[in-house]
Amino acid sequence: MGGKCPHRKVKKRRFSHKTARRSKFLLKGDDAVYDELLKLAEVGEGKSLPVDEDLPGMGQFYCLHCDRYFANVDVRDEHFRSKRHKKRVKLMDGPAPHTQLDADLAAGMGMPDNGPKLMSA
Repeated sequence: MGGKCPHRKVKKRRFSHKTARRSKFLLKGDDAVYDELLKLAEVGEGKSLPVDEDLPGMGQFYCLHCDRYFANVDVRDEHFRSKRHKKRVKLMDGPAPHTQLDADLAAGMGMPDNGPKLMSA
């Protein structure tokens, strides 16, 4: 008793159904969020968010640090008190995160550094 049914033709899911859901809500990278925070600090905070029916809460309740929209004020305020948000704020208040240029240079894909020129010919 037990085991697989020999005449079963239905294949099991090979990929998790969670991956499709995760890719539905793509988040911005740390460097993009950091740049937006710098722009917001220069301009000021007097701007309201546009209404968007496709986003939770019509796009009105947004956390800039985490790049997330919330259904209402209570959920957003609860998020502000969470450990995840506080870590993200601390990360964004620190030094600038790494960019793609930093990654390219670390991988040796940037401009070659041949050292100082010894002879000018």
